[in-house]
Amino acid sequence: MNTLIIAPIVGVLALLFALYKASVVNKAEPGTERMREISSFIHEGAMAFLAREYKSVSIFAIIMFFILGIAINWPTAIAFAAGAACSVLAGYFGMTVATKANVRTTNAAMTSGMNKALDIAFSGGSVMGMTVVGLGLLGTGLFWVIFRDANVVTGFSLGASSVALFARVGGGIYTKAADVGADLVGKVESGIPEDDPRNPAVIADNVGDNVGDVAGMGADLFESYVGAIVSSITLGVVAYTDGGNGVLFGLLISAVGIIASIIGTLFVRGKEGSNPQKALNAGTYMSSLVVIVASFFLSKTILGSYQPFGAIVFGSAVGLIIARITEIYTSDEYKYVKEIADQSETGAATTIISGLSVGMRSTAYPVIVLAVGIIGAYLIAGYTASGVDAIKGLYGIALAAVGMLSTTGMTVAVDAYGPISDNAGGIAEMCELPHEVREITDRLDSVGNTTAAIGKGFAIGSAALTALALFASYTQAVGITSISLTEPTVIAGLFIGGMLPFLFTAITMSAVGKAAFSMIEEVRRQFREMPGIMEGKDNPDYRRCVDISTAAALKEMIVPGLLAVLVPLLVGFLLGTEALGGLQAGALVTGVLMAIFMSNAGGAWDNAKKYIEGGKHGGKGSPAHVAAVVGDTVGDPFKDTSGPSINILIKLMTVVSLVFGPLLAEYGGILLKLL
Repeated sequence: MNTLIIAPIVGVLALLFALYKASVVNKAEPGTERMREISSFIHEGAMAFLAREYKSVSIFAIIMFFILGIAINWPTAIAFAAGAACSVLAGYFGMTVATKANVRTTNAAMTSGMNKALDIAFSGGSVMGMTVVGLGLLGTGLFWVIFRDANVVTGFSLGASSVALFARVGGGIYTKAADVGADLVGKVESGIPEDDPRNPAVIADNVGDNVGDVAGMGADLFESYVGAIVSSITLGVVAYTDGGNGVLFGLLISAVGIIASIIGTLFVRGKEGSNPQKALNAGTYMSSLVVIVASFFLSKTILGSYQPFGAIVFGSAVGLIIARITEIYTSDEYKYVKEIADQSETGAATTIISGLSVGMRSTAYPVIVLAVGIIGAYLIAGYTASGVDAIKGLYGIALAAVGMLSTTGMTVAVDAYGPISDNAGGIAEMCELPHEVREITDRLDSVGNTTAAIGKGFAIGSAALTALALFASYTQAVGITSISLTEPTVIAGLFIGGMLPFLFTAITMSAVGKAAFSMIEEVRRQFREMPGIMEGKDNPDYRRCVDISTAAALKEMIVPGLLAVLVPLLVGFLLGTEALGGLQAGALVTGVLMAIFMSNAGGAWDNAKKYIEGGKHGGKGSPAHVAAVVGDTVGDPFKDTSGPSINILIKLMTVVSLVFGPLLAEYGGILLKLL
């Protein structure tokens, strides 16, 4: 049997495990009629948005399909279409189960306690995680087995990245418009609790948790996972020319990672009264340990050396360390979040200043860890008696990304658990369940905020490693041996690339602001024109708020998505391949820093608010709480729209450059030729 077939087979195994976890969720009791009704509102809103979003994205996908088919080749176009379709399917299946798991988590918290609630929420997240890695490995594995062409496989990555950017941006705009509107008018102006059924934006807010933090996040890590595998393929072909063992090793490590993630899910077992974070950490650490042990033997068996194993270790270590650093800066168990809460005593201004400071400070250690990981993976994989083999060293960086993302199934499961828990708390509030139920769901949700930040940390760290590896593949594709910083075109590209994450962030933040403005006006209108809402006599018009978020998200996601595709092509065709290399380098540096800063600042603001809501600094309704809500409102688009979208931006631009590299090498630099 061809050993390469193992990869797509394990991909199918992951999908079967996802199906099993979906059945676990479906068999759980959904609770009372009112609980089922609220859950159906969330499910219908989420699926309606997803259908409209994918309809819009399909237009872009069809145009790109024909461009790739005509300009590059049809196998690459087919791979692009498959990558886009797999990204869509991952989001669809994951969100379908997530919107079923929320109400069942609520019911489990009411009838059985925290342990059962954790099990249901995590099972729902596991469906998303296993679907992501299953479709990712199945797709990349099959296209390599069929075509044995690295250029074709990059088409699959391009499809995954394209859909991911639209999904992340669109979902992020949707959820934060609803969240900001619900918080500012409901909690701050009207003084009603979070997830109060009297708030017209509450259903849109809960829908947003799913479209942004489940479907959007799933698409995000799907493209990260695929990008890492593709980078190991593109460099593995060059680094090991003896029968494709370099490609085989990367695919098998990914396959082992899926098996390790399945094993890791079995270790997520909580106890009543215990910290759910510890149970989730146990699963994460166990899955990483399995990958490290397996890669030790595979490295020697397949590549005849333990050096590639060393690169895997560096990548896994970088991922775990960044996750730990993220937890320190975003969890309310540590001083940074408590400092923000302390600053809330003196108002919103000091809350925002403190959060910005924490976010900026949080970039230092992850970047140092990334730098050590990059240098370490390069040297250990490329070392020879006569010096460092550059190609094998770069392959080592790709392996580091694969190592970091090998347990993506577990990472996504832990991440997706968060919004499910958040929705469960919302359903408990809207159904006026006993306070003890909300205490359980709030505890799960607080941990979920940290796990979400950790998932984003993984995505950002892997983006740096993957983008660097794909950049190396780009230089191979266009025949560049070095890029000189003394060349004016390279400097120009560097500055343009460095500017793009800022422009991208500005556009997405503005989009959230515009959508939130419309949502705030609508909520105020309903409170003003229907006074019976606050008295509990009239039902709010939830559907109108859902429509506002949907329309805004679909309208505003187009420009950021096109920016990532068109700018690299324009720079490449006008200024040449070296200038495009400069653009990728500039975007990588500023993009990674911006992504870490925004994601961590947003997570810290959010948990500072929840820390106060737990009874500190006067608790809910206090001046400190009002200030913390404002800080959290600023942090919402930071952590859930702009921040996590930047890492997709970085990789999408790199993949676009790689796919169109041969064409740019032949026809690029038009402007310079005219001069």
